[in-house]
Amino acid sequence: MKKYLFLFLVIAGLGFIACQSTPQGDGKTFGAGVSNQAAAVEFTDVMEKLSSNDSLNVIMKGKVTGVCQAKGCWMKLTDPANASQEEMFVQFHDYGFFMPKDLAGHNVIVEGKAYTALTTVEELKHYAEDDKKSEEEIALITEPLVEKKFMATGVVIVD
Repeated sequence: MKKYLFLFLVIAGLGFIACQSTPQGDGKTFGAGVSNQAAAVEFTDVMEKLSSNDSLNVIMKGKVTGVCQAKGCWMKLTDPANASQEEMFVQFHDYGFFMPKDLAGHNVIVEGKAYTALTTVEELKHYAEDDKKSEEEIALITEPLVEKKFMATGVVIVD
């Protein structure tokens, strides 16, 4: 009986691990993936729409400018066409998946919810630590920041 319980726990544990942050299928899809890549809108269009909307459910194109170096639990996106210098902070729904730490410079399509939110000083310092910023840089963070954010349910690397 103990042998079957042990075997069950091993199989269940392997199943749980397999469902975590590993890419699916082609090695370029994370989380739930993107339901319709052809429907992806431009980064600048989303940023413009956020100026008059609280939030948007959207599929969006972006270029990765940074990834959490601790675990890959967030990334920053910008306009792949370089028409805008704005950045968007992206997190992953329920921390259900993580991105490769070396993804900066690649183009992605994300699906989820874009919104504007206040990021506290404590959060900003935490993200700066994740990004391996120096203590001096972290000490300069003294004000909260209203920023554009994205809660992704899925990501596809397109290059």
